[in-house]
Amino acid sequence: MAKRKESITPGTTDQSKASAAKTGGPGRKKEKPLAAAEAEAAAKPAAKRGRKKAEDTAAEAGTSTTAKAATPAKKRGRPKKGEEVPVQVASKDGVQEVVKARINTRTKATATKVVEAGDVITPAEQQPDQPVWYASLFTDFDIYLFKEGKHFSLYLKLGSHPMELHGQQGTYFAVWAPNAEEVSVMGEFNGWSRGSHQLHIRHDRSGIWEGFIPDVRTGMMYKYHIKSKYHLYHVEKSDPFAFCREEPPQTASIVSELKYAWQDQAWIDERKSKAGQPQPYSVYELHLGSWRRKPEDNNRPLTYRELAEELPAYVKEMGFTHVELMPVMHHPFNGSWGYQITGYFAAHSLLGSPTDLMHLIDALHQHGIGVIMDWVPSHFPSDEHGLAYFDGTHLFEHADPRKGFHPDWNSYIFNYGRNEVRSFLISNALFWLDKYHVDGLRVDAVASMLYLDYSRKEGEWIPNEHGGRENLEAISFLKDFNHAVHDNFPEVLTIAEESTAWPAVTGPIENGGLGFNMKWMMGWMHDTLHYFSTDPIYRRYHQGEITFSIIYAFSERFMLPLSHDEVVHGKGSLLGKMPGDEWQRFANLRALYAYMYAHPGGKLMFMGGEIAQGSEWNHDSSLDWHLLQYPPHQGIQQLLRELNAIYKAEPGMYRHSFSPEGFQWVDLNDAHNSVMSFLRKADQPEEELLVVCNFTPALHEYYRIGAPHAGQWVQVFNSDDRRYGGSDVHNLEPIQTEPEPFHGQAHSMTIKLPPMAVVYFKMGNSGEAV
Repeated sequence: MAKRKESITPGTTDQSKASAAKTGGPGRKKEKPLAAAEAEAAAKPAAKRGRKKAEDTAAEAGTSTTAKAATPAKKRGRPKKGEEVPVQVASKDGVQEVVKARINTRTKATATKVVEAGDVITPAEQQPDQPVWYASLFTDFDIYLFKEGKHFSLYLKLGSHPMELHGQQGTYFAVWAPNAEEVSVMGEFNGWSRGSHQLHIRHDRSGIWEGFIPDVRTGMMYKYHIKSKYHLYHVEKSDPFAFCREEPPQTASIVSELKYAWQDQAWIDERKSKAGQPQPYSVYELHLGSWRRKPEDNNRPLTYRELAEELPAYVKEMGFTHVELMPVMHHPFNGSWGYQITGYFAAHSLLGSPTDLMHLIDALHQHGIGVIMDWVPSHFPSDEHGLAYFDGTHLFEHADPRKGFHPDWNSYIFNYGRNEVRSFLISNALFWLDKYHVDGLRVDAVASMLYLDYSRKEGEWIPNEHGGRENLEAISFLKDFNHAVHDNFPEVLTIAEESTAWPAVTGPIENGGLGFNMKWMMGWMHDTLHYFSTDPIYRRYHQGEITFSIIYAFSERFMLPLSHDEVVHGKGSLLGKMPGDEWQRFANLRALYAYMYAHPGGKLMFMGGEIAQGSEWNHDSSLDWHLLQYPPHQGIQQLLRELNAIYKAEPGMYRHSFSPEGFQWVDLNDAHNSVMSFLRKADQPEEELLVVCNFTPALHEYYRIGAPHAGQWVQVFNSDDRRYGGSDVHNLEPIQTEPEPFHGQAHSMTIKLPPMAVVYFKMGNSGEAV
């Protein structure tokens, strides 16, 4: 994740954009952590804090009392949908009653094993004189799991849920605010009154406020007005569990139901059947808001529905297996690229509705494309309507800024030691897998979670109980997250963006690992891009830099990223990093891609790389699609198509991507010529590929290379082909090995090695040479 991805509170945009963080980019003026601000405010008279007094709030809202909620019934079996059933409950005066209840939108998390959505529990009387009826979706078991940090389907309980109760249509609301004195629902249904519809606090010390409000229907906007027990603080908050939000800069939540007729069952079945099997991972990372825009319509981004018409066909035609979407969760500032989230359960409303996003994912699945989403459990912004200081206390974040405030991103860090916060985050992860059929989660900024001293100077962090810098609570949370995901969705991927040498990120949890399926190979990206940005005349002195990654390539299950972070903040595009004249720059880029696809590990490329984007990425602009009118850019695009086709077709390229039996050096010592060669291996000799890389513009007419097997070797790929923009130097005929040992092999052969190119060979009659 880039060092500068921030959210801007409406009303502060100009001031925020005028300030810049030490890492550059658009952002907000750095403010004091809330803990410090709170302590400072406590020392001042109440009238000077800018917060309304309690009597002022009461005058606004009218006289009110906090009523006692009914104790929920024990969890019971599920009746048929729509059936009215007897439910034993405790009414507000403690008298046991048997009532009839029916929930209109009974839902179930498809594979969530912990808790299902049960029936609404409510006293028998109609409560016509009450603006908020006593009602609950929570059982005692729900509350127990919530307090233990083990409730992983909270989205079925908290938030707003339209339903029918005692023949009356309305909406059930529930919100966690344990330090609130009063919680009210305000919205267009009551003229945005702050006190007319007060929720009821549960008396089980869960801190949950809940109730049913008649006549509140799908599509209505609302917020919570929270009056804290402390510091005379009151605030209007968006619903943390809302499925839909207003378009920024507006901040209201919207009552909504996630109803969509999915057409991707064939994809889901295939995904399950392939679970645990070796398969290729070629990922196209993209930012939906800037992939393609409508210049004729004020340069607006494509909507989810418009993307569904164009993106799936393009990704399939290019041959990628997956897309990775930069965060689509609701965020108030587009300049954060989605990494400063205020609505964890809501699709970003700028591009359409939740069902519109579902339609896009469904279309991708029907084209055979998997969907990975970026997920950000590492931090959240300080926007007043969001999670920060939610009920007048540091509820979701650590109170001590040395653990709870992020110095790089001016944001707040989740309190991973609080069980209810763990339930919130893990429920959110499972929500996207369940309701949106997502195939994987790429967890952002994992290193910032693992280390207490991440980006902090001495004295700015608190050691753990053993005196170390490891964040034990975050480690435990990540293990719980991976366990919950893989227990409920065994075929789904979790991928860590982790930039350090933390051991066993992809190791099994039972063996002490974190349990991720893959980890971004950040060291490979850094070393490789540094090598390719070096003038070829000096590369002989950097041979160890390009070969170093193989030393640790199998210590984790790695994905090789060429991500968005490498084409922003003045770093230029990938093409812009390449040295030399135009021909050499394009040849370098072709060689980089061919080398990447041959290297062990999954592959990830940020959008624009496949067309040799000339300028660095700008989230407010479309990709430079007009470049495809020029042959060199067409050549790069064609190269990527064929690399993806080879990668998926050749078992040697992916069957043992994460284990050493899939790789063997032939020669890594020809630093003088900046040449290296290696084998990618499957299970049979005829499936092996011999890869030879020449990273200088020198042509080698007769280059001897060791061969592991006697026979004929056929060129199956050459990045120097003229169709890609190369000089078209080829090995057109099959090459017969000679019984002359070389490079530690029993056989050898003489090949023609094109300039600044990567060539793949395969045994036998493997097809026509290209």
